[in-house]
Amino acid sequence: MGRGVKLMAMALLCFIFASNLAHSEEVYEWNFKPAKNNEPPTTEPHYLELLDRHDGYYIGDTDKKNLYLTFDSGYENGCTDIILDVLKEKNVPAAFFVTGYYFERQEALIKRMDDEGHIVGNHSWNHPSLPELKDEDVVTELAKVNDAFESLTGKEMDYLRPPQGTFNDRSMDIAKDEGYQHIFWSFAYVDWNPNTQKGKSYAYERILDRVHPGAVLLLHSVSRDNAEALADVIDDLEADGYQFQSLDHLTGKSFFPID
Repeated sequence: MGRGVKLMAMALLCFIFASNLAHSEEVYEWNFKPAKNNEPPTTEPHYLELLDRHDGYYIGDTDKKNLYLTFDSGYENGCTDIILDVLKEKNVPAAFFVTGYYFERQEALIKRMDDEGHIVGNHSWNHPSLPELKDEDVVTELAKVNDAFESLTGKEMDYLRPPQGTFNDRSMDIAKDEGYQHIFWSFAYVDWNPNTQKGKSYAYERILDRVHPGAVLLLHSVSRDNAEALADVIDDLEADGYQFQSLDHLTGKSFFPID
């Protein structure tokens, strides 16, 4: 074997080793530590380091009673129009993180979200665990959603909610290179199974029990409980001095509240 061939073989082995090393990086699942008495939660120190490095967010200013309402929208269950009706009536902004399902089957809902001033964010095309994909597959998952949104609205997406809540330094780095900011959350409850809904009062109590200044609330748009409770949640939180803001307010893209 000639020297040139040996060098090429060594380079190939190094590439394979580096690739395997990258894909063996630990996969994290987002979590936070809830607090009592409507105090803000905390999360893992190394998660905070990753958020800082990649310009991500999970919570706003905890000294101000701003709230950021976000919905994960993996598929449609007949509740999204109800949610949008409430948001329009109450003049409240929200963000909807959508998958490819919506562009294949529910384009009218995407258009309505955008037309009514809500942020539409990227939740990937197929909802895979991004850190478990190859680099090029992460790019493809995000690009397919953004391209479909741009084709429909003429706009590009700025925010990413990682599917399954999984992430690591590599997946966050790729997303940042693609122009995204990660948006995690500081409030969530078990609301994503449409077969185990517990009623409007249950959703209302869960939300008001753990809401806190600066909260990024994660709700699922498949939940009928959320849809039915939303109007009362908004009314009572606003009566308590909270203001609902856009994610652009959270990230500093806009410094003014929605009128």
